[in-house]
Amino acid sequence: MFTALDGLKPHAHWLLRLCLASVFIFHGSMKFMNLEGFAQMMGLSAPIAVLVAFAEVAGGIGIIVGGFSSDLITRLAGLAIAPVMLGAIFMVHWGRWNFMPAEGFPAGGMEFQVVLLLIAAYFVVVGNKISN
Repeated sequence: MFTALDGLKPHAHWLLRLCLASVFIFHGSMKFMNLEGFAQMMGLSAPIAVLVAFAEVAGGIGIIVGGFSSDLITRLAGLAIAPVMLGAIFMVHWGRWNFMPAEGFPAGGMEFQVVLLLIAAYFVVVGNKISN
């Protein structure tokens, strides 16, 4: 039924790459614009806040660059994103699944963050290997 789409399979990874990269490049860039505020809001030291912002931007860029070049870049980019998402899940969103804000969860639950974590984990495991 969907055999007409089979020719697009080798390029489908770009859907996940663009989704993941755009979120992390945007959020990391926003953190760099107000590192002090981000660090204070999260209770992080300034050096850790810089590392988080850097991991987000570098991870996002690496996911895109890796698609054009190296399997290693793709895997390292996914690896850079994963601990950021684990931190977001456990420090901010843990205890509520639904992404909607609620009392005690003004930033919403962990649904979206888990999806991003699993996409990053996919790139760590698969790299640039495209299955048929």
